[in-house]
Amino acid sequence: MESWIIWARLAAVFAALTAIFGKFGVSGVHPDLTTFIRTCVILGFAALIVSAQGAFSSISDIGARTWVFLVLSALATGASWLAYFRELQLGQAAQVASIDKLSVVMVAIFGVVFLGEKLSALNLVGVGFIALGALLVSLSA
Repeated sequence: MESWIIWARLAAVFAALTAIFGKFGVSGVHPDLTTFIRTCVILGFAALIVSAQGAFSSISDIGARTWVFLVLSALATGASWLAYFRELQLGQAAQVASIDKLSVVMVAIFGVVFLGEKLSALNLVGVGFIALGALLVSLSA
């Protein structure tokens, strides 16, 4: 099995746990505060990992263009988390997570438009099923 598949599966499991743990965590707390607390924990955890790997030394090698896109990605992540925890406080975890997974559909579209990636007919059917599945779960939860 290719290593990216293992990491993708782990990411999916952790994303699912994020929704479940988050649903418990947002109860009675302002959702933006929960995002701030999570971000602080993530920052500490990531710093520990980067430090343990000795990767801080290569930070000076990062170019300006990369910095711009990393900052834009971080801002998008922050906005996503703020919206996610607000909706998680208001909706059921299954509904929230299913709509959130429409990001897969959007990534496929953005990949084609902005990155020049190609989608086969089978890929398009899969993207359509993801969109349909997200809709069905959001309606039935």
